[in-house]
Amino acid sequence: MREDVLVGLSLTEDAEEHLGELIEVLDATWKQMAERLAEAGDDAKISIEVQPNGRAKLNVEKLHALGEPKSLNWLRKRVEKMLPKIDLPDLLFEVHAWTGFLDAFVHLGDGKTRMKDLTTSMVALLVSEACNIGMTPVINPGYEALTRSRLVHVDQYYLRADTIAAANAALIEAQAQVPIVQYWGKGLLASVDGLRFVVPVRTINAAPSPKYFAKKKGITWLNAINDQVIGIGQMVVPGTPRDSLFILDALLNLDGGVKPEMVATDNASYSDMVFGIFKMLGYRFSPRFKDLEDQRFWKAAMPGAEAAGGYGPLEAIARNKVNVKKVITHWPDMLRVAGSLVTNQVRAYDLLRMFGREGHPTPLGQAFAEYGRIAKTLHLLAVVDPMDDTYRRQMHKQLTVQESRHNLARNICHGKKGTIHQAYRDGMEDQLGSLGLVLNAVVLWTTRYIDAAVAQLRAEGHEIRDEDVARLSPLKHKNLNVLGRYSFTASQPGNGLRPLRDPDVPDLDDEDGAED
Repeated sequence: MREDVLVGLSLTEDAEEHLGELIEVLDATWKQMAERLAEAGDDAKISIEVQPNGRAKLNVEKLHALGEPKSLNWLRKRVEKMLPKIDLPDLLFEVHAWTGFLDAFVHLGDGKTRMKDLTTSMVALLVSEACNIGMTPVINPGYEALTRSRLVHVDQYYLRADTIAAANAALIEAQAQVPIVQYWGKGLLASVDGLRFVVPVRTINAAPSPKYFAKKKGITWLNAINDQVIGIGQMVVPGTPRDSLFILDALLNLDGGVKPEMVATDNASYSDMVFGIFKMLGYRFSPRFKDLEDQRFWKAAMPGAEAAGGYGPLEAIARNKVNVKKVITHWPDMLRVAGSLVTNQVRAYDLLRMFGREGHPTPLGQAFAEYGRIAKTLHLLAVVDPMDDTYRRQMHKQLTVQESRHNLARNICHGKKGTIHQAYRDGMEDQLGSLGLVLNAVVLWTTRYIDAAVAQLRAEGHEIRDEDVARLSPLKHKNLNVLGRYSFTASQPGNGLRPLRDPDVPDLDDEDGAED
C-alpha cells in the first residue's frame, strides 16, 4: 500500500526532497514576517524584548473581539423570530423526510429492514438516548412501534456504531448542500474538543479528574466539528485526556465530509512530536496556546548548508535549529508509521507509549519531534503575524462554534442532571453517538430554515450583507422543545386503587443500569 499512502498524504520516499521544500517555506515565512514587522513599526501587534540573560521574550497583543454592527443584530433577531417552534420528535421526522437518514439503521443480522413503523421506533429511541431520559417517557403500550419490547429490540439490533455513522454521513452530505453553508466555510477547517460527563455508576471506562468530576469519575466525549457547523466524527475516551493523539484518532475515523486541512484545538497537548505526526498525516495542527510567550521558535537548514538567517528583528527568537539529519535518518520508519495510522493498523494514542521510554523520547520519537518543530514554527509565526490576525480569528471562531455546540448538547441531554448511567463502553458510545446524531439533525433543520428566512428577507427587499450572513449560527435552541409534552387524560378510574406491583418481577424501568 506504500504508493497509495504516499500519494494520499502528498509525501515522497526522498526525505531530502521533501524536507528541502518544507525548509524553503519556513525560511520564506521567517523573512516575510520580518518584513511585515519592519513595515508595521509602532502599529505591530507584537514586540520582542531581550532579557538580561540573553533570552528573547515575545509579547503578543491580545485578540480583541470584533464589533457587531446594527445590521447583524437586526438580522439575528429577525431570523430567530422567523424560526418555527417545534418539538424534537417532529424535527427528527422532518429531517428524515428530507434525507432518509433513518434508513441507515438496518438489522445487525441481515443488514435489512423489514419491521413495520421502524422509523417511529427509531425516533423514540433517539430521543430517549439523546435526552438521557430512558425509555419510560417515550413508551406507549397502545402503539406497537412504541412498546417497551419493540424499543428494546430496536436498541439491541439496530442502534450501533456503524449505523449511527452511516446516518451521520447522510446528514453531513445534506448540510453541505444548503446554500447558506457556503458563507460559513468549505469544510476544510475543523475543531476537536471534549464534552465531559460524570458517570456515577461502576464502570471501568470512567476515570477520575478532580477538576471536572470532583470526587467522582467520568468520561470525555470527543467530537469533531467542521466550519459548516456539522459534526463529522466522535469517540468516547476515559476521563479528561489532554493528549492530542486522541484527537487524531477521532480525525482518522470520520463519519463523512471532506478531510479537513486545518484542525483547531483549545489548549490541547502541543508537543513537538504531536505537530510532527499531524503534519505527516496532512493536517495543519492549530492549537490555542496558553503560554504563547514561552514557546520556542525554530529555524532549519539542510545538512551541510549554511544556517538560515537574515531575519532582522526576529533573529532574537530564531535561535533554535532543527536537527534535520535525524529526520532524514528515520524517514523510512516515519513513513511506515504514517501508513499504519491512515490504514487503521494502530491507534494514534498508542504511539505515545511507543515513542517514549522512561519519560524520554525514543530515536524515532525524537525524529518526529524535530520534524514537528518546522510545522509548529509555521503555526506560531501565523499566530503572531504583526499585521494580520486572520489566522488567529479563524481558530477563535471555530472554537467558539465548538463551545456553542456543547451548550446545545447540554440542553438536549438534560435527563439525570446530565450524568451518564451506562455501565459499559459500547452503551456509552451508542448513547453519545445518538446525541451527536440528534445534534446534527437539529443543526441541519435550523440551517435550512435560516437559509429560507434569509432568502425571504431578501425577496422582501431587505439589504442583507454577506458578512452578516457569515456570522449567523444554526446552534440556536429557543424554538426547540426537548422536554416533551404531557398527557392530562386520567389513566385510572377515579374510584379504586391501581394494582400493586409484583415484587418478584424485575423492574424494567431501570433500563439504564442506574443504581438506587
